[in-house]
Amino acid sequence: MPAVSRLTVDLDALAANYRRVIDVAPGAEAAPVVKADAYGLGAGPVARRLWAEGARSFFVARLGEGERLRAALGPDRNAAIYVLDGCTPGSEAELLAADLTPVLNSPEQAHRWAAFGVRPAALHVDTGMNRLGLPVEELTELPAALRIDLVISHLACAEQADHPLNAHQRAVFEAAAGRFPSARRSLANSAGVLLGADFHQDVVRPGICLYGGGPQGRFDPAVRTVATFEAEVLQVHEVAAGESVGYGAAFAADRPMTVAVIAAGYADGVLRAGAHGGYGWAGGAPCPMLGRISMDLIAVDISHAAGVGPGSTIELIGDNVHLDGAAERAGTIAYELLVRLGGRAERIYAGGEG
Repeated sequence: MPAVSRLTVDLDALAANYRRVIDVAPGAEAAPVVKADAYGLGAGPVARRLWAEGARSFFVARLGEGERLRAALGPDRNAAIYVLDGCTPGSEAELLAADLTPVLNSPEQAHRWAAFGVRPAALHVDTGMNRLGLPVEELTELPAALRIDLVISHLACAEQADHPLNAHQRAVFEAAAGRFPSARRSLANSAGVLLGADFHQDVVRPGICLYGGGPQGRFDPAVRTVATFEAEVLQVHEVAAGESVGYGAAFAADRPMTVAVIAAGYADGVLRAGAHGGYGWAGGAPCPMLGRISMDLIAVDISHAAGVGPGSTIELIGDNVHLDGAAERAGTIAYELLVRLGGRAERIYAGGEG
């Protein structure tokens, strides 16, 4: 039996988005961020295709993500894999066994890593975000034997190009990185790439812009759609004016309408908050969501959608229902929407892995 929901990942579009980053930041290495299973789209297929496009360094968040990525890339792809959590207590042997590079976030992590010999590491300097990272004043507490090959920081307000914190963080970062003259530097995420050459440094770390989200938190026509999420129509029926649809009678029809019930819900990652103003797409027309999103079902108005019936598919994310717009209607960001999608959907990869 065919699956009733489907997440299609367009690897050719992913590759095109990666090449755009290279074009915008030609002097820097583009090291993809593939944490959270490549934002929910599958770290193995994504990383293998990006390797084919020239990516040689990748960033993950957790040790387990790094181990799975190393296995997915296989022995013939000797990528540098950076673990943003760093060298957490008890992780040293696993990091070494999988040939992973910790991004050190504290003097404690640095001393723990140095105790295992002179091994390469990255260093995360906190330049004003006050999240992970080593405060500048603690740089003097690092062990002398530590080998730092890469210094990174993270921009807090890169989506707002004119925010004064961007320039402040860059100045603090460059002063801190200057203490490690032989190390490469990395400051820019997806949004930071658009801030210009001063922010590119040696390595940029694209994430959301690879997967179809606008790097500045809004739709960007230059970013190609990578993820398409569709669900099958299970039933179609007519609803008379005045009748309600769904739990709590939260929606009442103000006119006669044709309603399709589709096989997706919040168990598939479709956020309940996105129902108000949310829509699918089928038959050349938007299909507004009606009432509340259920665990497994969504009702949509197909009164103006041509040729839609049981077995048809409704696009919930894709070229016609853009990721950033759907996220905005749900009161969230494209990142969250992506990582929640497709938990039980059929997964299809279009385009070769290379």
